[in-house]
Amino acid sequence: MRLTSPRIAPVPPESWSDTQKALLEPQVMRGRVQNIFLTLANHVPLAKRWMVFANHILHKSTLSPRDRELLILRIGWLCQSGYEWGQHVLIGRQAGITDEEIEAIKMGPGADIWSLKEKSLLQAADELRSDAFITDATWQTLSDSYNEQQLMDLVFTVGQYQLVSMALNTFGVQLDPDLPSMT
Repeated sequence: MRLTSPRIAPVPPESWSDTQKALLEPQVMRGRVQNIFLTLANHVPLAKRWMVFANHILHKSTLSPRDRELLILRIGWLCQSGYEWGQHVLIGRQAGITDEEIEAIKMGPGADIWSLKEKSLLQAADELRSDAFITDATWQTLSDSYNEQQLMDLVFTVGQYQLVSMALNTFGVQLDPDLPSMT
């Protein structure tokens, strides 16, 4: 975690306004509302609009859950977003990513564990992070496995989770009790 305490405090349940209750009550995950949502409850109009887009990326994307999670974990690692990493280690495991693969995500596309398709996904995340652009070579490799809608979802997945990582890091959103750390 970059910060040891929040810059923007999560809104505790006993302080929720009616608007915050409407936003937060449906967000229970693993028995509680997660700190990301408790923090975003400080700006309900923003949270509502962001959640529409985030819902598409997480639940309605044309990418397989495994491919989506490889991208999210890689960009979370590159952004050194402890909160994003912890959430998506759990979600990634549910999508079939092994602990060995989770460790290899830290090494990136150069790790010898990846298929060509998986290497190209991780390479795309690296390129988008470093240059906001996927090179022709990586695009061509991706195009051998993905259609246009999937390629669009790929770019927006990396962008969404870079944005979220920036917010989580800057706001100091702390790990929920059940989340693993980056180490």
